[in-house]
Order: sequence, then C-alpha cells, then structure tokens
Amino acid sequence: MPNFTPAERRITLIGVMIVFLLSALDQTIVATAMPTIISQLHGLYLYAWVTTSYLLASTVMVPIWGKLGDLHGRKPILIWGIGLFLFGSWLSGLAGEFGDLPLLGSGMTQLIVFRAVQGLGGGALFTTAFAIIADLFPPRERGKFGGLFGAVFGLASAIGPLIGGYFTDHGTVTLFGHVVAGWRWVFYLNLPIGLVALFMVIARMPKLSHPSKGKVDYLGAALIVTAGVTLLLALTFGGQKYPWGSPEVLGLFTVFALATGLLIAVERRVPEPMLHLELFRNKVFTWANIAGFFSSMSFLSVVSFLPLLMQLGQGVKATSSGLTTLPLMLGLIVAATLAGRTVSKTGRYKIFMIGGCVTVLVGTLLLGTIDRATTLPNLAWRMALLGLGLGPLQSLFGIAVQNAVGREKIGVVTSANQFFRQIGSTVGVAVFGTFLTNEMNGKLAAWAKAAGQPVLDLSHLRSLAGAAQTHAGMLDLPVPIRDIVVGSVTHVVLLSAIIVVLALCATLMIPELPMAARAAAPPAEGEPTPGAHL
Repeated sequence: MPNFTPAERRITLIGVMIVFLLSALDQTIVATAMPTIISQLHGLYLYAWVTTSYLLASTVMVPIWGKLGDLHGRKPILIWGIGLFLFGSWLSGLAGEFGDLPLLGSGMTQLIVFRAVQGLGGGALFTTAFAIIADLFPPRERGKFGGLFGAVFGLASAIGPLIGGYFTDHGTVTLFGHVVAGWRWVFYLNLPIGLVALFMVIARMPKLSHPSKGKVDYLGAALIVTAGVTLLLALTFGGQKYPWGSPEVLGLFTVFALATGLLIAVERRVPEPMLHLELFRNKVFTWANIAGFFSSMSFLSVVSFLPLLMQLGQGVKATSSGLTTLPLMLGLIVAATLAGRTVSKTGRYKIFMIGGCVTVLVGTLLLGTIDRATTLPNLAWRMALLGLGLGPLQSLFGIAVQNAVGREKIGVVTSANQFFRQIGSTVGVAVFGTFLTNEMNGKLAAWAKAAGQPVLDLSHLRSLAGAAQTHAGMLDLPVPIRDIVVGSVTHVVLLSAIIVVLALCATLMIPELPMAARAAAPPAEGEPTPGAHL
C-alpha cells in the first residue's frame, strides 16, 4: 500500500465525503419536490420514472465503474463520475425551461432523460468513494471511516427532505426578469458544492491506485447493462403497470435470464472480465453480498411504506410523516460511527454484523405491532431501534469483502457489494409493494361493496394523499379505510422480518478474516486464511 501524507489523506477524505454526501442527498432531496414538479411540468403519469431513470442508470453502471477504477485508477473515474453527475444536475434544473424540445419532448420527459444522465455519474460516486477508502487506509483503519460514511448517509437521509421542502416552498426567485422555480434549486444546489469537490479531487488528490494492465470487456459491460436494465424494469413494472404474469413482464425476465447466461459464458472466457466469477468461491464475498442483498431488501420494504401508513392510516401530514424518519437516521448515525470505531480498535467485525441483524429483526417485529392509535413518540423509539441495527450494516459488509481480496480487485468487489445491495432494495420494494397492493385493494373492494360506496384502490388513495400534500393539508379518511391501510402495511412489515432472518443466516456464514492494522500483503483469494474466526 503506498504511503500518503496526513495532508493528502485529509484532503482526499474531505473531497470524497462531499461527493458521497451529494450522491446520498440526491436520493432523498428530490422526493419532497415531486408534487410541485408534477404540477408545473404536467406529467403525473410519468411520476415514477423520475426516480426509476436515475435508479436504472446508477445501478447498472456500478459494476462497470468499479472495474474501470481497477483498470485506470480511482481518480480519473471519480472525476468522470462527478462531471457526469453535475452535468445531469444542471440539465435536470433546466428541464422544461424552454418548452417542448425536439426528440426530448415535454418538460417531464426531459427531466427523466436528464435524471438518467445524472444517474450515470451517480453510480460512480458511491462505489468509488468506498474503494478510495480501501486505497487510502489499511484494513484495520477502514472501519472507522466506513462508519463515518454510514453516518454521512444517515445525515443526508435526515436533512434531504427538509432541504428539498425548503427550496421548493421558499426558493422561487427572479433573476434578470426570469422566474426560477424553487424546485429547480434542488438540482442546482449540487453545482457549487460539486465543483468544490471536483477542484479538490483534481488539484489535491494524489494518485491512489496504480492502473492494472488489461483491456475493457465491452461485451461483458453491455451484457451487465442489458441484464440490469431488464431486471429492474421487470421489478418496476411487475404488479404495478402490468401483472406479474403478463407478456411484458415475462418477456423482460426472459431477456434478463438470457443476458445473465451469456454474461456468465463470456466472463469465463475473456482474459480481463468485468466480474471475476472465481470471486464467488470466496466465502466472504459470496455470503457478505447475500447478506447485503437481504438486509437492503428488508430495510426498504419497511421504510418505503411507513409514510403511507402514517398519511393514510393515521391522518398525519406529509411533512410530519417525513420527520418521523429522523429517529431512525439518528440511530443509524450513532451506531454506524460507534461500530466503525470499535471495529478499527478490535479488528473484529462479524459480531457487529450479527448484532445489527438481530436488532433490525427486533425493530421490525416491533414496528409490525403499531396500529392506528400509535402515537408519534411510540413510533419514534421503534424507528430509532431499527436505525441502531442498520448502522453497522451500512459499511461493514463492504469492509469485509475488501478485506478478503487483494488490492487489484478492490474496485470490483466494492462495486459488486453496492450492486447487490441496490438490487436488493429494488426487489424489496417491488415484491412487498405487490403484496401491499393486492391485500389493500382486495380489502378496499370488499369494504366498498359492503358499505355501498364507490370502489377505491391504493392508487386512488395515493392520488388523494398527493393532492393533500400539494395543498399542505392532511387526508381525513373513514376509520374502516384507515384500519385497512394500517393492517396491510403492518402485515408487509412482519413479512419483511422473514427477510431479516435470511440476512442473519447469511451473516452467520461469513468467515471473519484477520484485519491488518498496517499495510501488509493482501489476503489470498478464495478460501479464508488460517486463523479466520468462523
């Protein structure tokens, strides 16, 4: 491992943390502005695609950016990632300013395309940030900095909705006779902060990794994109726009299966594959990624639907429901920081993974017991407990896989870990969203028939909630409908506890390798080294 001066490490760490904060903020700050964006750009039917386009582009690019970082060095890849992210942010802020455009169409369509450009760069920010930590610090020291990044993620998740809401409500200004809508600053805000980070990276960041020899596996990259896009589209459309058994969804799954099969065949033959298949013989790599997949799947399935319970089931205003995630994020920040520091001191990480999974399981089961009368303080301590469990899981799975391979594969394993976690999040929202929709729609239809009322469904209730949010009000639904909403959401939360158990089982299978306190020869590929804690 190269020797870096304290100043080089400090400047690099600050620059990377700014980049990481921007990427994490973007995942939460835009959601608050969406009702206003829809009202101004007139594209309610395209609502979900503003998020989906970013998610698709960023997720499928994660393994590609990771491999390119190993081949060409982390610094140029980070510069390209920041540049693309800022370019996409600028274009997103301009969406619809000049009316309909050739090829790009309406303002809402423009925003979707520009968010995809932003996502292409965003995919490089997360994975490169964690890989840079591995370049800068030996394994034993990565824990505290990984915990710090987990805390930054929690902070971004907590303040993102507040920043987005503030600029949307109070950010409209007139510049040179032209009115700039407040929601546009949600994207423009990235520019000055991102440019500072870009300057620090270009001017002060040292060369972090020596580019390894090898050619880019273009066919493998194309197959990864094809498989990733079709899988994410199938999960996005399934049970929402099309039934799971529809030709559209089944066709997407078929293309995904074919692309995955071809990817495996290609990666076995090319000299420098995008994803080294022999890594799956490494027990740490395999089980840590499985555990990360399931933990992300369960986390998103809980957090995504609780605001729905509060707004529709308890009649809480949208702003207040967003603030209830603050205890979760506070718990996450505290636990991520403390666990990271303790891992650096002791060199032991598996106990914190297991403890995190057990705490998440308890928190999930407790959240499954809430009802229409549950007060905000009673919900808050349950959310805080969930956050305490999630904190160690934010970075330790990635640190474990980095510790299990040589430096020449740091980018590949880091990006693979991030890729599996993002896919897990998408699968969780899709699968549990389908359970929620089917159960709630069935119960709503039965209630409407018995009460002689017009038929309601979840999409109709979401529209009513969106209208209430736009007009800063709260939704007042009949008590039976509220009970149906609460019951359906808590059933989904309890189902997600099964996924937490799977994450715990996978975590128990991860061998614990010794973590070097100083730069040393990397651990051997494949099986755990002698002395590993099982």
